[in-house]
Amino acid sequence: MTKTAILIGSGTSDAKTKDHKTHMDEFAVRVRDISKIYKTGDMQVKALDKVSFSLKRGEFAAIVGPSGSGKSTLMNLLGTIDKPTSGEIYIDGLPISKMNGNDLASFRNKKLGFVFQAFNLITGMNAEENVELPLLVTNAHSSDRRKKADELLSGLGLGHRLQQKATNLSGGEQQRVALARALINDPVLILADEPTGNLDTRSSDDVIKLLVKICKERGVTIIMVTHNLALTKHCNRVIHIRDGKIEREEVLS
Repeated sequence: MTKTAILIGSGTSDAKTKDHKTHMDEFAVRVRDISKIYKTGDMQVKALDKVSFSLKRGEFAAIVGPSGSGKSTLMNLLGTIDKPTSGEIYIDGLPISKMNGNDLASFRNKKLGFVFQAFNLITGMNAEENVELPLLVTNAHSSDRRKKADELLSGLGLGHRLQQKATNLSGGEQQRVALARALINDPVLILADEPTGNLDTRSSDDVIKLLVKICKERGVTIIMVTHNLALTKHCNRVIHIRDGKIEREEVLS
């Protein structure tokens, strides 16, 4: 992809100028002036400092930055694992910091998909069963769950590996199973934390191509944290974060 623009600063100008011109549902994600402060005794550590950005549906964004820059904190907030000290995050137009308990768990299961560096598959289950897991808390019939899992796995090139236990799959195959699991509930947003970190170069390239395909064909927004800057060429947007602030954004075509 070819770079078309670089936006310098925290991203707040984009937020301010577009808020009155657009409808919330045009964006899968809106992050508005979020800060996160951790307290330890009398000590306060500001992990994020008034971070703002917006992502439309179907955008593939990378978050990059040095260790300790705030990437993991940001992903935890987007994944509803933690809440910001101030500011708000809207996913699919909904303010997630206002949710609690069962509502938050339901939102996470319906709207979000997760892909991790370590795959996080259940080793005693086969590929099909692992993909079905998010549907077990829904009213979906077992035959419908199985059919959807099989369709997703087949679409990701694993139609011949449905009954294989996770331990019998290669790293690239395990990550494709994880991708299918992330897609099973038709999420608005997929959060991918170093999704190629445990893969060889060929498998890494395959996974990134699948992520791009998912964005284009399904309109799913993907946010990927990565230390591998070479992967960012596949993204629509690269958000550089340092010391808890957005240092700059690159908008790619």
